[in-house]
Amino acid sequence: MPKKKKQQNPAGGILKGLTDLVEALGDLAEKGEAFSRVSEINLEDKKCNPIKGVFGFSIKTGLQGNGIKVEPFGNIRKDKTSGESIVREVREPIVDVFEEEDHVLVVAEMPGIQTKNIRLSVKDDILTIYAENSEVKYRKEILLPGNFTEDKISVSCKNGIAKIKCNK
Repeated sequence: MPKKKKQQNPAGGILKGLTDLVEALGDLAEKGEAFSRVSEINLEDKKCNPIKGVFGFSIKTGLQGNGIKVEPFGNIRKDKTSGESIVREVREPIVDVFEEEDHVLVVAEMPGIQTKNIRLSVKDDILTIYAENSEVKYRKEILLPGNFTEDKISVSCKNGIAKIKCNK
């Protein structure tokens, strides 16, 4: 009797390729090359449930002499134990941090989110952003250039762009 071939999940193959691509971009950045991409995938799992995956990366150069930084965002990640690509329920937004004279400004891109949907917590120099509405959830931990307290932090959001001001 011939052996049955194990059927591969096409979604798993696509996701693995995407997470491998993001990791390879880190290698490109070290060599001084640039590349960027944002994509969205709509698939169904084995139970015919819709799966929505968002992935992308931001390449930042010239960061105070620190060279190039590749920062992934979205909800597709590689599981560290199995090596499999997984789609998480919570997305990681793309974030920029600007250090000004009297404050630090954190700008987070979270489409579909309003100010009322955002919760912040801070412990020493770690700011955690959590936002959710009926369609999407976001979460991100950010290392701030200094310690802050919650009473010195304000947030506003317009058209899915959150501005978090941390007063010094």
